[in-house]
Amino acid sequence: MTELRTVTVGGSPVHVLDSRGGPAVLMLHGSGPGTTGSGAWAATAEALGPSWRWVVPDQAGFGGTPVPPGSRGGLELWTGQAAGLMDALGVEQYAVIGHSMGGAVALALAAARPRQVTRVVAVSTMGTPGAPLSADLDAIWAAPADRHGARDMLSRLFFTPALVTDAAVDARAAAMREGAAAYASLFPPPRARWADDLTVPAPELAAVRAPVLLVHGAEDRVTPLATAALPLLRHLPDVRLHVLGRCGHVPAVEHPHEFRQLLSGFLSRD
Repeated sequence: MTELRTVTVGGSPVHVLDSRGGPAVLMLHGSGPGTTGSGAWAATAEALGPSWRWVVPDQAGFGGTPVPPGSRGGLELWTGQAAGLMDALGVEQYAVIGHSMGGAVALALAAARPRQVTRVVAVSTMGTPGAPLSADLDAIWAAPADRHGARDMLSRLFFTPALVTDAAVDARAAAMREGAAAYASLFPPPRARWADDLTVPAPELAAVRAPVLLVHGAEDRVTPLATAALPLLRHLPDVRLHVLGRCGHVPAVEHPHEFRQLLSGFLSRD
C-alpha cells in the first residue's frame, strides 16, 4: 500500500512516497523548478507495479522537503539525505534510479554506499566530469514561476512539441509557484558553479561497483548525450548505455513504455 510519509533525516523532515513492498528502489527526481518526487516518478512506479518497494522522496528544496537550516543544497546534502533516508527506513540494500540531477546523486550514492546500492539507473544524467552547464539547463534553472516560464521550460525538456500542452503548462506553472520560495535559494547566478557542484569526481565514479544503466535521449539539449552520457562509459567499471532516438531530456514521458521495459529488465536481471 502506497503512502505519503514524513521521515526525519539528520534532524530535518523528508517528504516521501513509500509503497512498502518488495525489493527497494529509491527514485530521485531532477532539478527543474516545480519538480517533486511523485510528479517525476509516480506514473512510472505505478505502471511497473507492486513487485518493488518504490521509495520516492522530495529532495531538499523541492516539494514538501525543506532545505535544512544553514544549508544551500548541493550534491553533498542530497547524497547524504538519500543515504540517511534509506537508513531511517531500515532498508539495507536497494537499487537507485535518478533523473538528471538525481542521476548525479545516484552515482555519488553508489560510490559512497557500495554495500547498500545494488544497481543504478541514471537517466539523462548530470554528474559527468568536465560537462559544461548547457544553455538550456541554465535557462531552466532561471525560469520564472509563471506560464511563460513553464512553457519555455517544457519546450526545452521535450523533443516532441505536442507534449507542451496548455494543461501541462498550467500544471507546471502551479507547481513552480508553490515551490518558488524554497527553490530560489538553490541555483542563483552564476549558475555554472552549481553544475560543477553536481560533478561526481572520476575516482568516485571508478569506485562504483554496482551495475549502471545509462538511459539518454539522442536529442537531449539539457544534458547533451556527447558531454553527459558518453564520457561516463570511460569512467564507470560496469556500465551500459541505451540511447532513445527522437527523445529529449525526459525519456519517462516521451517514451514511457520502452523506458519502463528497460527499467524492469535491468532491475530484474540476475
